[in-house]
Amino acid sequence: MAAADSATEEPAKTETATSDGDLFRQSEIAADYVEGLLDILDYDGDIDELVSAGRPMVEVVGGRLQPLVGQRGATLEALQELTRLAIFRATGSPSRLLLDIGGYRASRRKELGAVARNAVEKVKEHGDAVRLEPMSAFERKCVHDVVNAIDGVESESEGVEPNRRIIVRPAE
Repeated sequence: MAAADSATEEPAKTETATSDGDLFRQSEIAADYVEGLLDILDYDGDIDELVSAGRPMVEVVGGRLQPLVGQRGATLEALQELTRLAIFRATGSPSRLLLDIGGYRASRRKELGAVARNAVEKVKEHGDAVRLEPMSAFERKCVHDVVNAIDGVESESEGVEPNRRIIVRPAE
């Protein structure tokens, strides 16, 4: 029985190593694609490719990148989807790539943390559910992560894109 257990454990380790390599390859493909877009648009930016929390990431930093972020990150979300399609075309596998431009996601994550904590405070003070404004999938995940870390409240998403929103309510 012990031999069977070790035999089943070994492929899992190999899959994880291969998976990490695949994730880094996805970030490299994405970085090349984004670099091509920057060249076409005549934008300057430094591109970092990495793997973080089990997903490929590409970060673009530099001056005058705001047009690539767009209003409330709409252009950034579109560029991320195009980059994911480029990865799919190159690998044949879907990707969970996270693209960040000009540090937008990091600063938005902080803002959303404050929004989530404010909603939690209102729920705890009044006992009523709080409906937040519609958000992107990235934004909803940021809010859910903050709410889920606080006792006494829970959150769920409702609606359909692009009007999908979070409801924060007392935990049942």
